[in-house]
Amino acid sequence: MTVYFFLFLIFLVAGFTQGVTGFGFGLLAIPLLSLFVDIKTAVPLCSLLGILITAFLSLRLRKHIDRRKILPLLFGCIPGVAVGTLVLKKAPTELLSVLMGLMLIAYTLYRMTGKQQPRFIHPRWAYAAGFFTGAISSAFSAGGPPTIIYATLRDWNKDEIKATLSGVFLAGGLTVITAHALTGLTTGLVLHYFLLAAPVVIAGVFIGSVLYDRIDTGAYLKLLHYLLLAMGILMIWKGV
Repeated sequence: MTVYFFLFLIFLVAGFTQGVTGFGFGLLAIPLLSLFVDIKTAVPLCSLLGILITAFLSLRLRKHIDRRKILPLLFGCIPGVAVGTLVLKKAPTELLSVLMGLMLIAYTLYRMTGKQQPRFIHPRWAYAAGFFTGAISSAFSAGGPPTIIYATLRDWNKDEIKATLSGVFLAGGLTVITAHALTGLTTGLVLHYFLLAAPVVIAGVFIGSVLYDRIDTGAYLKLLHYLLLAMGILMIWKGV
């Protein structure tokens, strides 16, 4: 029972985080879950729960979902997955994790400490962001940051950012859980944990979404930057 308590606590906190920001569930949950369950159980479990979360958030933000924002990211993601599988996996996963962590820390410190005005980047950068999201995801399952950075550099409000992230992660997550099912990773134990955890995760996401409704775009972007900084530190820790 003690193990279940910690599992539910992890799911509640990770669900709350994604409810507020639109991302971060897997990155927070998987390292902590691996302390209690096998990583081959933790990864497909988080993928299933991630679909539940992104479907909930996409439905909640459906008025702000714009296919013109999402499709370029997805088009870039598909070849990125293929290239990442063939190329990035040949490099040491630990090195890639450290490099990504350093990039995230450098980017967020620049954005948080600089006095520059918000920048606008061309929509064509969506293909590059999607490509690196797919490539990094296929290498070590942490491909969200390129899409998040792209979204924060566009002239979008918080609803547009969160809706785009949710739509991209929903579509990408469907591909992942299909692959897990076809390769036998989605076991009976995974489904057992999923059924138990689903209500806790939805509760966390709902509470996080309530807090999200109370913050403005400026505060939301600051929160994203703090979480990106934490993600960078976690990725360096994971790599080391």
